[in-house]
Amino acid sequence: MPARVLDGRAIASVVRAELRALASDYAERHGRPAGLAVICVGAQPASDVYVRQLLREAASIGVRGSLVTLAEDIENAALRAGIEAVNDDDETQGLLVQMPLPPQLEPRVVAEAVNPRKDVDGISMRSAGNLFLRYPSFVPATCAAVVELLDRYDIPLAGQRVTIIGASNTVGKPLAFMLLARDATISVCHIHTRDLAHWTRQADIVIAAAGKAGLVTEQMIRPGATVVDVGINVLPGGAIVGDVAFERVATVAAALSPVPGGVGPLTPLMALRQMLLEPHL
Repeated sequence: MPARVLDGRAIASVVRAELRALASDYAERHGRPAGLAVICVGAQPASDVYVRQLLREAASIGVRGSLVTLAEDIENAALRAGIEAVNDDDETQGLLVQMPLPPQLEPRVVAEAVNPRKDVDGISMRSAGNLFLRYPSFVPATCAAVVELLDRYDIPLAGQRVTIIGASNTVGKPLAFMLLARDATISVCHIHTRDLAHWTRQADIVIAAAGKAGLVTEQMIRPGATVVDVGINVLPGGAIVGDVAFERVATVAAALSPVPGGVGPLTPLMALRQMLLEPHL
């Protein structure tokens, strides 16, 4: 039988309604709506799509969203100053610095400068340390979206073998720690992993976050496994596809998320939910 589609758009509509209630409650308790600030450095056509989506979602649930644009040629000191200005704004509860940064800037500046209490994308050193130690933490929104999708479709994690393809600081590594905290058994693969298919065929759940179109094929998936595609790749003709050969993998997997329409619709909502839930950090 063809795989069950893990429909992120359908789940997003449910989550959105829940967030409207949270945002309304926040505004009532504080006398003003919650505020989210997104810092962008220069023009980033690919990530600008996500920023616009995030700000639209914020407006749709009753959160005040603002965009702070910094010049593309700024240096690290100016980036730090821009972040600290938002840190000091009492009407901003959530702060997200859009990645990637221009090559002259060091991502470490963001990790050091973002106020951990406003770090809705889980990029600060404190958030990363809390996640490692299993303390309450902000986490990267994409990782939260993957877990949300699995939870909403009642796909168990405890005791399951999970292979994550990709070891980035924004998806692969933090997601591994999140799933460890849910008692899954984790393998993290990366560009230097030998015989990738060996690791994916052992998995009950495969999560692809490598950024390579069509990387995961049906021969790499154990029949009955769940596959979550986090990849976003733009083909020469403009089509957006994931890391998974969807039609082919759908013939062997039990459940499979599409691109677009899987993890993507949930990602901005997870950043907003973290801000409204205000975890104790």
